[in-house]
Amino acid sequence: MTATALQPLLEVEDLRVQFGGGAQPVRAVDGVSFAVGAGETVALVGESGCGKSVTALALARLVPPAGRITGGRVRLAGRDVFALGPAELHRLRGRELAYIFQEPGAALNPVLTVGAQLAEALRRRGAPRAAARAETVALLRRVGLPDPEQGQRRHPHELSGGQQQRVMIAMALAGRPRLLVADEPTTALDVTIQAQILDLLQDLQRELGMAVLLITHNLGLVAESARRVCVMYAGRVVESGPAAAVLAAPRHPYTRALLAAVPRLDQGAGRLAAIPGQVPPPGRRPAGCAFHPRCPCCRPACRTAEPPWQATSDGHGVCCFCWRSA
Repeated sequence: MTATALQPLLEVEDLRVQFGGGAQPVRAVDGVSFAVGAGETVALVGESGCGKSVTALALARLVPPAGRITGGRVRLAGRDVFALGPAELHRLRGRELAYIFQEPGAALNPVLTVGAQLAEALRRRGAPRAAARAETVALLRRVGLPDPEQGQRRHPHELSGGQQQRVMIAMALAGRPRLLVADEPTTALDVTIQAQILDLLQDLQRELGMAVLLITHNLGLVAESARRVCVMYAGRVVESGPAAAVLAAPRHPYTRALLAAVPRLDQGAGRLAAIPGQVPPPGRRPAGCAFHPRCPCCRPACRTAEPPWQATSDGHGVCCFCWRSA
């Protein structure tokens, strides 16, 4: 569906994840395809509930027990992730592919110091105990944690939200991964700390040559850091392409609505634009185009048929019947 001029590091083809069973399973991810090039930043964007985080978890087969991967393929550095055995999968997690999860305060163990948690991550990836202690301080210093010698002795609740996020980044970098999945890395942080975390990730990406898959609903973050963007709605990618092109000339009505809802400093006071309705629950997706109940461009065909993916020569693609006339 999407292409990259860079050497593909991650290739996701027709990924499908469902929850529950019976006659009407919930399709949380329904045919998602995209690629991430080596050293590239690609963003997955969309409202909460559109399937971004489940897509990210499926890349390393971390879907919760209630869900299961029902189709598609994920290839990382040429290897089929879904064909890996337990030992190979264990080596892939953290070494080839690492995560920064949402809400670091919830992801960190509250009863262990951050240094102990980081050292454990290093030991699980082969570092000797003595070397792990020294590398813990070095990693915390690299991610900008103040006074890392003292900071490693603190528990997560003794750190600010921004400091907790820096610890999470350090843990993700412990295995020197080739691909970093950053799931809402600046959520719940104030704007100053958000900028610091974003600058840190970009600096580390350049230093280590990592690719980054950025999961976010913040289009400002996408504009600043992503090379390409995939817009998700109701478990599917509805538009993708170079980030600058998608943000400057969006083709899908949903993408245009997301951009219209972003507050702008050059506009006067008044009501903010909003998208009517809400993302349909995965188990109650409407027939046809899932966005049609909220779409100002809806046509009769949108209510009955799923629009096909339409790719263009400029690397931009869209899943919509009426994008040419919008």
